[in-house]
Amino acid sequence: MKPAFFAIVGAQFFSSLADSALFILCVSLITTLSFPGWMTPMLKMGFVLSYILLAPFAGAFADMFPKGRVMLVTNTIKMLGCSLILAKANPLLAYGIVGFGASAYSPAKYGILAEVLPARRLVAANGWIEGTTVVSMILGTILGGLISANEHTIAWLLRVAPAHDGIAETPVRAAVFVIVLTYFVAGVLNLCVVNAGKRYENARRSIPALLLEFYRCNSTLWRDREGRVSLGVTSLFWGAGMVLQILLLAWAKSALGLGLDKAAALQGVFALGVVVGAAIAGKTVPLVRSMSVMPVGIVLGIGLCAMVFVHTVQVALPLLLVIGVLAGLFVVPMNAILQHRGHSLMSAGQSIAVQNFNENLAILAMTASYAMALQVKLEMNTVLLLLGILVATTTIYLRAVANTDRAA
Repeated sequence: MKPAFFAIVGAQFFSSLADSALFILCVSLITTLSFPGWMTPMLKMGFVLSYILLAPFAGAFADMFPKGRVMLVTNTIKMLGCSLILAKANPLLAYGIVGFGASAYSPAKYGILAEVLPARRLVAANGWIEGTTVVSMILGTILGGLISANEHTIAWLLRVAPAHDGIAETPVRAAVFVIVLTYFVAGVLNLCVVNAGKRYENARRSIPALLLEFYRCNSTLWRDREGRVSLGVTSLFWGAGMVLQILLLAWAKSALGLGLDKAAALQGVFALGVVVGAAIAGKTVPLVRSMSVMPVGIVLGIGLCAMVFVHTVQVALPLLLVIGVLAGLFVVPMNAILQHRGHSLMSAGQSIAVQNFNENLAILAMTASYAMALQVKLEMNTVLLLLGILVATTTIYLRAVANTDRAA
């Protein structure tokens, strides 16, 4: 891999680390300030809404300028959103602004991969990106739990974090200081991302033209044989994965009796499994065999259903690790083939924007469904069972579509 690639990986790692830590901090604030429980899934809904609403413009914005510069600007927006917590802004508003920055960051981050690497390296590159992203989610989730719910860590932060000018005289301010510092490190690494030299003349268009172009790109990807299956898989993965990330916090409390900091660590075990699965996929699944991993999604759904029978941490840890491995092995080849088809059919930024639009539409729909499940007071095990059935049956359907396309 080129050195420029590792600058991208590093910048993504720290930016995602901060995003995950901020989410846990916002969850803690919602609990501490006695907001209603449905606001927790609303955090993610507000975050992904930016991806959906800005999708027609985010891809064009990423194609309009050098992608390293786009990553720097949008990372700064995320830093400012986090800082709003210091002004006692509603956690939904602060995290929503971070989502605004992330929605424009993503097309640049993924789009540059297809610009600096040949197609044969995309599965391995996606293994690196997805793997380090999940590692950052592990560490960010654990970091968020430590700086928002662990008394010893909070006490240490209050001693060592800068206290002048009111920067860190409260636990919340100390936590925000840590997260902003993490975003700053990501910004420094963004400066090291080289300009790939790609220019897209059609990027600078009027708003109606951009909307029409986005509609065309979205339709093109869904009509493509490999594009529609891989886009369906990645949308399913991220929708179900986001619900699972939120659900695990509540499930760990109800089924295992764990607090927020330990529940966050449980999320980390699942994420560690995703890293392992992503690494296996990057080493063993070439781009031309990406569709061969479809049965893994069916087993993944069955694994989620099996969680309803778990009542001890000793059983939960290995099961979540296995589920994570299956998830990483499932999504990385699909993500690579989706990027390859998207880059072949349209610009790099537009293809990633279309991907983000569909994946976050799935996240929005599934987190809204989870919020409704909380509103009607469904048990956590019932929600888990429904989630597992959804993953398994949808994968069966998408596999049938792939087989039909190959036979046509």
